[in-house]
Amino acid sequence: MSSAISTAAVTAEPEPPDTGAGDERHRLTALGGLAALSLDAMASVAYGPESIVLVLAAAGAYGLGFTLPVTVAIAILLAVLVASYRQVIAAFPDGGGSYAVAKEHLGRRTALTAAASLVIDYILNVAVSVTAGVAALTSAVPGLYDDRVWLCLGVLALVTAVNMRGIAESARWFMAPTAVFVLSILAIIVVGLFRDAPASTEAAAGHASVLAENATAVGALLLLKAFAAGCSALTGVEAVANAVPSFRTPRVKRAQNTEVALGVLLGVMLIGLAVLIGRFHLQPVEGVTVLAQLADASLGHGAAFYVVQFSTVVLLGLAANTSFGGLPVLLHLLARDNHLPHVFALRADRQVHRHGVLFLAVVSAALLVGSGGDVNSLVPLFSIGVFVGFTICQVGMVRHWYLRRPDGWRRKAALNGFGALLTGVATLVVTGTKFTEGAWGIVVALPLMVVLFEAIHRSYERIGERLELGRVPGAVTRRRSLVVVPVTAITRLTRDGLSAALSLGDEVMAVTVVHEQAEAEALRRDWELWQPGVPLVEIPEDHRRLGRPIAAFVNKLGEEHAYDRLTVLIPEVEPAHWWQRALQNRRGAVIDRALRRSTDAVVCRLRMRM
Repeated sequence: MSSAISTAAVTAEPEPPDTGAGDERHRLTALGGLAALSLDAMASVAYGPESIVLVLAAAGAYGLGFTLPVTVAIAILLAVLVASYRQVIAAFPDGGGSYAVAKEHLGRRTALTAAASLVIDYILNVAVSVTAGVAALTSAVPGLYDDRVWLCLGVLALVTAVNMRGIAESARWFMAPTAVFVLSILAIIVVGLFRDAPASTEAAAGHASVLAENATAVGALLLLKAFAAGCSALTGVEAVANAVPSFRTPRVKRAQNTEVALGVLLGVMLIGLAVLIGRFHLQPVEGVTVLAQLADASLGHGAAFYVVQFSTVVLLGLAANTSFGGLPVLLHLLARDNHLPHVFALRADRQVHRHGVLFLAVVSAALLVGSGGDVNSLVPLFSIGVFVGFTICQVGMVRHWYLRRPDGWRRKAALNGFGALLTGVATLVVTGTKFTEGAWGIVVALPLMVVLFEAIHRSYERIGERLELGRVPGAVTRRRSLVVVPVTAITRLTRDGLSAALSLGDEVMAVTVVHEQAEAEALRRDWELWQPGVPLVEIPEDHRRLGRPIAAFVNKLGEEHAYDRLTVLIPEVEPAHWWQRALQNRRGAVIDRALRRSTDAVVCRLRMRM
């Protein structure tokens, strides 16, 4: 291993304390948090109720009668989750959600499983949200269908660009679409409750029903499948708890208020839509969403109908922002605990975890291209990861109350235990029913990610041992050192390189690789005229190579054991403009690569800015 590794590469850079008002300006208010972190959960009302209806349709019209009871069960689970995550926010104000809970109470491996499940869910949320939004758009404008992959990438690029400016900035951008969507859904519910019959059925006219005929029984398995399918509406509930550090002070109170507001709005919309499904006796049809039918029935097939559809398209496309708010914070915590590269722990201006945002964008783009922009190929994988995280978090909170035992701890533990039972059942049902549809990939990916996290952690432990981190090092001693400076000609760059080398080591030696004798004689003559006070050593080479001869020469010096430290200082030009990099000869990079690959020398690259 090259000794050129710096401590900055293995220890995360400490972050400045959040004491200035400027930092707070780039953080979230409660309303901003609702816009930035709830888009996933809010947009799920566009496909959550439909998922329930599609499963119950297998039992015919009789089965659709269970839509409201199943939705009420999901709303109860939602209430349990909201109550639980309010406690998680207070107990773990540094964010991380289920990862933070499991890390403290269930052990490292369980915590890493929770983290892996959340990482997978966040990535899939971006892909599913973007493809679902584009699918809604291409349903309205069929001529765009062939360009859906490019449309998906365009939406992803827009969301990424906004988040690179900071999460508070993204909240401002997404506040208006969120408000329009929520008000549209509430308008459907309120107006629909005052109607005795649908105002219009034009949206579903001419479309084939997918309702099964002559079915009069509903089994427990079907209800479990409907419950598990509808639980896709709960993805995103944990995002607020994961991103508590992104809120303004008082962070805990603002995050808790956001969590409650999210739960109330989502619960009202889910139950309200379920009531209307039964009231209007809607049936699922091919090519038209249940939400579109409800908008048609409540508001008529006019301007209000298209406002609902357009706001749904926009919000589904932007629901990916939930992941951009939660995943970078989670990656920051994993990096801080040495389970991911420390670069994910760094924050840029505007409190942006830039590397986390870019990682999410790149992986999501790969999924979009790989799926061809087809939402149906991604949906079977969705929600499994988050329910694993839900269950782990609830179990961890039960242990939290048992160990801390505050007032009312039995009631709180019972609430979390009930939630763990519900989410655990949902996890098993979702995984079992979707296993052959792609869920097996999640089952395989989770342990592989845990193995990766642990491998990174072991690597950091080995590096820390070699650097003696956490221990008082031995006494500082003076060591005899030699600095080798590769040169090709006598220039200002050569002068600056030799001057820097003289300040670094006891002895300095310039080396040049000789390919042609005429060039070597000219350099030798100019060197004698210049007289820099540094010897010039010529390395003969017949094969026009540069890096390997210098590496072999340095290894030979090391074998002589005449010096305690060998340093190779490579002077090179730093272009003033990015496009000038193409004009460089890359000699420095070639020498650097050869030395790091086959020597133990310290490698320094001295860049002179043009």
